Amino acid sequence: MSDSTEEKPKQSWWRRLSSGLKRTSSSLGSAVADLVTKRKLDRAMLDEIEDVLLRADLGTSGAARIAEAVGAGRYDKAISADEVKSVVAAEVEKVLTPVAQPLAIDAARAPFVILVVGVNGSGKTTTIGKLAAKFAADGRKVMLAAGDTFRAAAIEQLKIWGERTKSPVIAGAQGSDSASLAFNALTAAKEQRIDVLLIDTAGRLQNKAELMNELEKVVRVVKKVDATAPHAVLLVLDATVGQNALSQVEAFHRTAGVTGLVMTKLDGTARGGILVALAEKHQLPVHFIGVGEGVDDLAPFTARDFAKAIAGIEA
Repeated sequence: MSDSTEEKPKQSWWRRLSSGLKRTSSSLGSAVADLVTKRKLDRAMLDEIEDVLLRADLGTSGAARIAEAVGAGRYDKAISADEVKSVVAAEVEKVLTPVAQPLAIDAARAPFVILVVGVNGSGKTTTIGKLAAKFAADGRKVMLAAGDTFRAAAIEQLKIWGERTKSPVIAGAQGSDSASLAFNALTAAKEQRIDVLLIDTAGRLQNKAELMNELEKVVRVVKKVDATAPHAVLLVLDATVGQNALSQVEAFHRTAGVTGLVMTKLDGTARGGILVALAEKHQLPVHFIGVGEGVDDLAPFTARDFAKAIAGIEA
């Protein structure tokens, strides 16, 4: 009996993941199925398969490599859609396995400071709330810092998450200086023996230079309180932006030294392959992915599950 109870959460997350990636897997799967029926595998078919993979934002080198893997040893033979799917899943898993790393909280470095960055609309503040709920459920004392001081809505949203997770929230008035707020938050977190401090940051991209200067200042100020902080810099990316995610990683990595990624809104796009393109290009750890609004719709990233879900293979 114990086995079945242990399997349940896994199964429900698998269901959420596979249905969340439905738009990507069905556009991939149905296009591939249409291509391979009633004809033998030739160069033209491989080019068409590559195009399908490119449309799912898997990236040029990834799409080319997967198409080659599909063709290996199969020229002039009939190939089933399921065979193609299993090759896609295997190749995607190869790329994702090195980056699928859990976010490790070092208890020796309390308060463990996590700076959360990303453009407005990426799901940054919601992600912070969901992470706070996870850490609190693990028995950790969490504090939230409303460092996105330009958006009143972000400050309010964080306060609500603070109430939900019974976590203290350090917030200032709208328009107050985010670096000094981060400084105050870390000072308070030290005094209150907090385990994890999650700091929200502004995400306006209208003036990139200004935003990036502000982020640099936050990082500098945090180091004044604890030279080893921030201990993690998480970049929250919205999967629906597709190829734009690549340039966002570059910009934020340069400024804030991104240590890991959280990919949200995979349920809202047919371009879930962008995660594969990111893994291939930047090799940054992917800690969590989100496939919906609920607290449980953000989960640790596992390469095999994602690869199977994106290829449309049933568990």
